[in-house]
Order: sequence, then structure tokens, then C-alpha cells
Amino acid sequence: MKKITSLLLLLCFVCLWTEAQEKKNESVQAVAFNKEAFDLLNLNYPGLEKVKDACNNGNMEDATRFLLEYYRVRKGVVNPAVDLKNISVSKTDQQWADDALAHTFFAHKGYLPAYNYGKDIDWQYWPVKDNELRWQLHRHKWFTPMGKVYRITKDEKYAKEWIYQYLDWIKKNPLKQISPDTYEIYDLEGVTGIAENVRFAWRPLETSHRLQDQINQFTLFVESPSFTPSFLTEFLVNYRRHADHILHNYSKEGNHLLFEAQRMLYAGAFFPEFKEAATWRKSGIDILNREIKKQIYDDGGQYELDLGYHVGCIEIFNKALLMADANGFRNEFPESYVSTIKKMIDFSMNLRFPDYSSPCFSDARQGSRQAEINNFKKWSKQFPDDESLRYFATQGMEGKLPQYLSKGFATTGFFAFRNGWKEDATVMILKAGPQGEWHCQPDNGTFELWFNGKNLFPDSGSYVYGGDDEVQKQRDWFRQTAVHNTLTLDNKNLETTQSVTRLWNPKGDVPVLVTENPGYKGLKHRRSVFFVDNSYFVIVDEAIGEAEGTVNLHYQLAEGEVKIDKNRSRVITDYPGESNVLLQCFSPKGTEMIEEEGWYSLFYRERAKRPAIAFNIDKKSGTPVRYVTVIYPQKKVDASKRISARIKKAMEDKLEVEVKIDGKKRTLKYQL
Repeated sequence: MKKITSLLLLLCFVCLWTEAQEKKNESVQAVAFNKEAFDLLNLNYPGLEKVKDACNNGNMEDATRFLLEYYRVRKGVVNPAVDLKNISVSKTDQQWADDALAHTFFAHKGYLPAYNYGKDIDWQYWPVKDNELRWQLHRHKWFTPMGKVYRITKDEKYAKEWIYQYLDWIKKNPLKQISPDTYEIYDLEGVTGIAENVRFAWRPLETSHRLQDQINQFTLFVESPSFTPSFLTEFLVNYRRHADHILHNYSKEGNHLLFEAQRMLYAGAFFPEFKEAATWRKSGIDILNREIKKQIYDDGGQYELDLGYHVGCIEIFNKALLMADANGFRNEFPESYVSTIKKMIDFSMNLRFPDYSSPCFSDARQGSRQAEINNFKKWSKQFPDDESLRYFATQGMEGKLPQYLSKGFATTGFFAFRNGWKEDATVMILKAGPQGEWHCQPDNGTFELWFNGKNLFPDSGSYVYGGDDEVQKQRDWFRQTAVHNTLTLDNKNLETTQSVTRLWNPKGDVPVLVTENPGYKGLKHRRSVFFVDNSYFVIVDEAIGEAEGTVNLHYQLAEGEVKIDKNRSRVITDYPGESNVLLQCFSPKGTEMIEEEGWYSLFYRERAKRPAIAFNIDKKSGTPVRYVTVIYPQKKVDASKRISARIKKAMEDKLEVEVKIDGKKRTLKYQL
């Protein structure tokens, strides 16, 4: 009896699934051709002669058929992102494609397992009020994997489902005119009704993402029997709608604007048959040529001061060049454009740890080692004469290491103290630059420190971007100045982030950096860093000015066991392996050492608890507060190590510090 019941249930399921598939097939086949497509095309474009004749004779069915035939055999236009002779499908591609058949859509890696959006797709479903989750749903990240799986298997279910979802999205997400400023509003209560959906579905960044990826989907699916002439006309009308929307609603600045410009270039290059194609392409190129001068400082750093987005911007500028190279308009980019990309790559290369990772300052996140190596492979192909890029691209099998160690970028305020390039090196990367854009956090003076294979002071990261009150509260916690390795007044966020490099000398036995930030009204923070014997660090923090309040010096360590000795203002780590550190702070009488709440986030919506400490002292008007911190990395910390430090002389233009390690005295000084 149980077997019969199970069989009946199975038959019912199969019937229902078959009925649903038939309805989808019917909806795909029922699409009538969209005459508007022919009004958008330049029918005098070479190869469209038969299409033009059919249109002139009023035979639109033949015109749509001839148009699809043209695109299936079209020559002379190259999509460098898809090599049809070398399609590969990863496990992730396969999962995204298969999940999408059941309307379980991968929208954001911070939300796994992915959410199901219903048999009748609800494109406004918002299970967690995180703006990024809803924005990124409209990037349709699973569409291209569906195309790759289809191309390998020739299984029409992927093509039919893609077309169904594509048309369903158009129907349920009409484009309405709203104020361009609305697209970047993070206040969930600020926009309601139709405008709420438009600002998620049609934000120019997401629109540009689709504009780019639909080129790949077109390439992968166009030969499918399900890709009918009628569907082609709907595709072209929708594609033009996307391009026109971006053209009139570009983001004002930053990486969003760069993404949109690069993708408009793609649109104009890949679909030259559109009457407006040349306008799209020129628009994108003009913006990229303009913004590479505006957004990239003379030292190669991008003005958002986020090392993750910096690499993203390299990719944007490079993609534009690849499309130009593939389709014959490289001359529309000046040589200075290429040389600036090279500066950006050098900037990125120097601000990395030996495992290819970069600090998670601001909104940066930890990328995978292989992804970063792949970047170096691309960069090395672009600049084949650069021996250092070849070294990192081949993981040391070819090429040569840079002939220097420590390196500074004074305009953007990034500095790397380094005694080597390999896994056992000691590397401190410090951030102290000008006012950054949206992704930049109020963290001037902060640093990360790598020693012998481990990051001992990882940055707090960002955790999430923004959404409702709960999500915004989470973001605000990770952004606050007090959870970075820097100085605050009354634990408040910096009022000003405009650090100035007073001194940078990367040479000799004691490389030194002096940087200043007027962080608060009436209070200047000067941080001096000495890399003593290219082995350990002495950091002098000075809070100077008329401001009164509690001065806080914060340090955030990696997760794991630590021993805190408040009587000696000392922290000793007890991490597994051979990468540990002793930190001891020397400060004025009355300083209180306290333990603080500590977290850090390397990936979106992933966080780990870690030890955090602060040294607090009350500051009276006009009286400077000065700390000396010794950070001594060791494989295994020697708790008996005797350390002392004191400031011998501190003036506006000079500093002299005496440090003793096990009785051995060193005098560290500089003159500005």
C-alpha cells in the first residue's frame, strides 16, 4: 500500500512538473516579435542587407528570422570574455545553474544557502533587509553559468529556463523614472512603492552588470533552438533599454561610475548594429579616460583608499583595453592610460603579504590566493617585461623579486615596512592618507602586521554594507575608529581623516615613518614608526593640542590565546605555530589598560572574536599625551624578555626615543 501511495505521489509530481514546463515552453514560444527592435538598429550596417530588404517589403517575420541568422554567423565582433572553444564548468557553475532551475538563485556569497524565490518568481522577495542582498539579486549571477552548462551539455532545459526567467524579469520589473539620487539611498524608509523596486532593480551599477553579462549569455545561448527570432527582438529592445538608462543615469563618481563606463563601452563594441552604439562606446571611453586621471593619484592609488576596490578598478580599466584590443579601437586610449594601469599594479603588488593577501582596510575583503595569483598572471601578460610581475605570477618559478624591501606611497598614505618577500618575512602595512570616498573608513594610522606566516593584527574589516537599522548598526560597529589600531579621543570616530606624511625613509637599519592627522578639533595625532633592525617596531603616538578628554590608544590582535599583564601594560600571544608577538606600551602615569570588545571580518557577514586592548589616559588642556609601544614579533614569545622605552626629547620638528631590549640600549630619532 505504501509503495502504491509513493508511486501515485511521484506520478502527481511528474505531472505537475511537466505541466509547469509546458507552460514555460508555451510562454517562450508565445512571444511575438517586437517591431521596436528594427527601429533601434542601423539596417545599413554590413551584413543586415537581407534584414533591411525584408523590413522594406513589410515582411517582418522574415526580417526577424534573417536577423537571428545574422547574429548566429556574425564575424568581426569579438567577446574576449567567452572562448566558445574552451568552455569549462566548475562545480559552483553547475550548482548555480541547477539551483536556478528550481528558482533558488545565488545572489550574494554572504547569504548561503541561497534563497528560493518561488515557483512564480518574486523578484521583490527580501528575506534579510540588507540592501546588497536585494541589489545583487538583480545582477542575475546564475544566468551565465546556465549558459555555460547549456553550451557543454546542449540540454535545452537550461536555455528554456533562462529565457523564461529573462522575460519574467522584464515583465515584473518595469523601468520607471525616479530621481537618480534615489539609487544610492541606504535609508530603507526613505523610498517606498514603485520607486523602491526601481531603485533596486534598475540601479545603474546593477543595470551595467546585466549589460555586461548579457553579452556573455547572448554568446552562449544564441544557437539554442529556444532562442527564437521573436525572443531576439525582445532581447535587443531590453538591451537597448539598459544602455539608454545608464547613459542618462551614470553614477556621480567612484568605482560605480567606472564599472558603468566600461560596460557601456562593451555594449557599443559588441552590438555595433545599434544606431546608438557609437554613442555608447564613446561615452564609456570618454569617462574612463577622464576618471583614470581623476580617481588615480600620482602614486598609483585609487582615491577610495580600499585595496580591494583598487584591484577591482585595475580590472575595470584592463577590461576596457581588452575589448578595445579585440575589436580594433585601442588607439582611443592614450599611452598615459596604460602607464597609469601599470602604476596601479605596482601599488597593489607592494601592499601585499607573502600569501598574496592584502589588508582588509575599509571595505576590502580577503580574496582567495588563487584569484590573486590569477590577477598577477593577467598583469604579467600585459606587461611581459616586468620581472617582478612574472615572479608573483609564477609563484617564484620565473622572474625576479623587487630589488627593494620597504616601499611607501605618500600621496595615498599607504606604507609597507618589509624585511623580505617570502613566507617568513616581517611585513607591516600602514594606512594614513587623505580623505577617502564612501568605502574608506575613519581609520587613519591603522596597520596590519604579518610575521612568519601569520597576520598578527588583522584589520576589523566591514562585515556588511547597509540596510535596515539592525544591518546598519552592524556596519557601523566595524567602521568605528576605536576598533582599529590607532588613537581616538573619547572613543569617538575621527572628525577629520586627512593624514600628512611628514617623513618617510625606507632605507638603512631603521626605516622610519612619521605621519600626522588632525583627527579632532584641537587634537593632532602624530604617529612615528621605527622598524628597528628590520626586526621589531617601536611606535610613538603623540596626542597634541588644546582638546581635553580621554585619549585612547587601541590595538586589535588576531584571534587566539593571549596573556594580558595590566601591571606592565603588556600583551603576550600564545598562538599555535611559530608566529607570536609581545606588545608593551609605555605611557604617562595614570594610564589605564583595559580589555575591549574585539571582532574582525575577512568575508561578508563572517566574523571572528579576537582580543582587543586600549590604553586610556585623561588629557588636560594643552598638555600632550605620548605613548611608546614596542611590538616585538617572535616565533615563541620569551616572557622573561626585559623591555623598556622612554621619550628623551619631543619637539615639533624632532623626536628622540630610548629603547632597551634585555639591557641593550638603542636611541631612535629623527629631525623633520
